[in-house]
Amino acid sequence: MNETCLPEKFTSPRRSPQKNDILRPFLKWAGGKRQLLPSLRKYVPKNFSSINYFEPFVGAGAFLFDLRPRKAVINDANKELINCYLTIKDNPDELLSLTREYQKNISKDRYYELRELDRKSTFNELSNVQRAARIIYLNKTCFNGLFRVNSQGQFNVPYGDNKNPMVADEVVIRAISKYLNENNIEITNLDFEKSVSNSKKGDFIYFDPPYDPVSDSSSFTGYDLNGFDKNEQRRLQQVCDKLVDKGCRLLISNSATDFIKELYDDRSRYTITEVTANRHINSVGTSRGKINEVLIFSDYDVKQNKK
Repeated sequence: MNETCLPEKFTSPRRSPQKNDILRPFLKWAGGKRQLLPSLRKYVPKNFSSINYFEPFVGAGAFLFDLRPRKAVINDANKELINCYLTIKDNPDELLSLTREYQKNISKDRYYELRELDRKSTFNELSNVQRAARIIYLNKTCFNGLFRVNSQGQFNVPYGDNKNPMVADEVVIRAISKYLNENNIEITNLDFEKSVSNSKKGDFIYFDPPYDPVSDSSSFTGYDLNGFDKNEQRRLQQVCDKLVDKGCRLLISNSATDFIKELYDDRSRYTITEVTANRHINSVGTSRGKINEVLIFSDYDVKQNKK
């Protein structure tokens, strides 16, 4: 079901340009949502400032930093990514000190030296700060900003030869640290289903899972060790059904494949609208360009009226 007119239950939150310029993603991220923020804002509940927010696939946090909820649970299955959030919150000074050292040596040799660390038995001996600085460095200097691991969970993206990359923007890192510390933001590294287990009626949940691939080259199943295949997409849909029935307010983004549209083709629960996005990160250069995505929102007013 495609929808072009928004119901009155949604509103675009007021923006603060000054804050928005500072509070933004600290990583490049496959499937990042910065370009889709104008579309996503349209589906934010009117009373957003007074409700709990959940983001089970937080990624680089574009929507999180745009909304700036006062109370939220942010989660991701990628433990190295979540370690970055926790380190930025708890140890920004140490992190920035180390990334400044890394900034002095942007090179292919240094890249592969750091990439190889998770192949060594001593990797677990690294501090949280060292692991976070490593991931940030690799992200800013790897090919196309991809995060991909092999079957052993080892980072395996090649060097990107990027021109003058900034490893860590101090202003951004400090703004994120301030936000995470001044608000009630719980940061977890759980399965997506478990991360929303404490959600209640009225809570707002944004699901931005690894997308159903539109082609073989667009798949991000290497995002974490366990991957995210069609069976996981089906499990996510089943979790969403339960949350909708509980009275939670859901917004879901995914690729506009027939599989996804059929999966959420339940008009008693969901409305589907298509949006156009630019593909900025892809392993095949010729595959980049405009693609169709879907935004799926739960028809929670209808659901509640039926009860």
